[in-house]
Amino acid sequence: MIILEIIVPFAMIFEGRRPQARELIIIAVLCAIGVAGRGAFFMLPQFKPVAAMVIISGVAFGGESGFLMGAVTMLVSNIFFGQGPLTPWQMFAMGIIGFLSGVLFRKGLLRRDRVSLAVFGGIVVFFVYGGIMNPASVLTFQHKVTWSAIVTSWVVGAPFDLIHGAATVFFLLTTGEPMLEKLDRIKVKYGLVED
Repeated sequence: MIILEIIVPFAMIFEGRRPQARELIIIAVLCAIGVAGRGAFFMLPQFKPVAAMVIISGVAFGGESGFLMGAVTMLVSNIFFGQGPLTPWQMFAMGIIGFLSGVLFRKGLLRRDRVSLAVFGGIVVFFVYGGIMNPASVLTFQHKVTWSAIVTSWVVGAPFDLIHGAATVFFLLTTGEPMLEKLDRIKVKYGLVED
């Protein structure tokens, strides 16, 4: 499958960095928080803290870690919600959000303050996650793919993407800065500071 051929190089880049075990444990814990958050809000369609946690991990630990956290969180949470043909797409879309947040933060284009993170989160979830996942359903389940079907998927998916974006804004406004402060302390305590 083509989408898996895209996901694997991102994982190899992360592995090529030779991460320390303590960094892997922190990423695993962040994944567990994302999975638990997705499970805790299962009764509210699209209102999940997963994208917020992925953005926080990308800002705190870099783009590769953000990608890995996003992809693994979607894979593991789908063990509870059901694996299917859209799982690799979900992994890729959420991974790209983590990667973008890490890269844009490192380049100075994304600030760590509450409002900047929230605005970024709402935009990236609507346009990137929704922009990938809505046509993915057409590409995965339709034999004949047309532009009108793809555009229709974006139009029909827009209300769900707005809810998902609003949830990400809410969770970044309420938990973004406190989580980043805690992760900064962990990075210093366990020697994960890069500079």
